[in-house]
Amino acid sequence: MQMGMIGLGRMGGNMVQRLMQDGHTCVVYARRADALKSFEEQGATGTDSLLDFVARMTKPRTVWLMVPATTVDEVLVQLVPLLDAGDIVIDGGNSYYRDDIRRATELQKSGLHYVDVGTSGGVMGLERGYCLMIGGEKTIVRHLDPIFSTLAPGAGSIPRTPGRQTPVPSRATCTAVLMVLGTLSKWFTMALNTA
Repeated sequence: MQMGMIGLGRMGGNMVQRLMQDGHTCVVYARRADALKSFEEQGATGTDSLLDFVARMTKPRTVWLMVPATTVDEVLVQLVPLLDAGDIVIDGGNSYYRDDIRRATELQKSGLHYVDVGTSGGVMGLERGYCLMIGGEKTIVRHLDPIFSTLAPGAGSIPRTPGRQTPVPSRATCTAVLMVLGTLSKWFTMALNTA
């Protein structure tokens, strides 16, 4: 599956590497051409122009933002006019949930899909995987499952609980559970703030 990444810091860059190691194709954007070199050497398509970034992706496009929460709106102002209806924007940072709800509503007016994915894993995520709290439209999240399955941690080498006979859930199942938990946590937070 193809994905575009804006934000090639320690986590975003490692996520791109993890995706490419599992056979996904990545288009990456950075303002500095020298920041793209190592990703291009690993097989990513790099660009320092948002217009070119969008043009190099197949429709429907999937663009993951791995930028600080304070800059998401600034990036969206530049990015959204370049996208087409049906494209998907993922915010993988630590945005406040009310900002996610606002952005989803605003992007929906342009026919765009917005998925918020609280991502945790730090620099060890490349090797161990990332914990993902996914919120978005069910059909869009299912469409993105190959990406989430690659990024999510596997069963690992932790010894199993003695006496446990059932198999370990797949990464896709764990991703679905995290998606439900992420949605429930937002609902409970909203309920508490309105009470």
